[in-house]
Amino acid sequence: MKPMRCPICDTPMPGNWQDYPDYPFCSKRCRTIDLGRWLNEEYRIVEAAPEEDRPPLPPPDEQE
Repeated sequence: MKPMRCPICDTPMPGNWQDYPDYPFCSKRCRTIDLGRWLNEEYRIVEAAPEEDRPPLPPPDEQE
């Protein structure tokens, strides 16, 4: 199994994820950096397209 890497600093985290109380981050520092990025709106969740922009669904008898 390939070792997990911290998504912030890319530090390898060998062993079990349960050994890291701040999982998936390697430390409290990296966890705090990630939180700051969310609070500063550097990360975004893409909003779904409005209903009128979506193609219509086929009738139920044509769906599998």
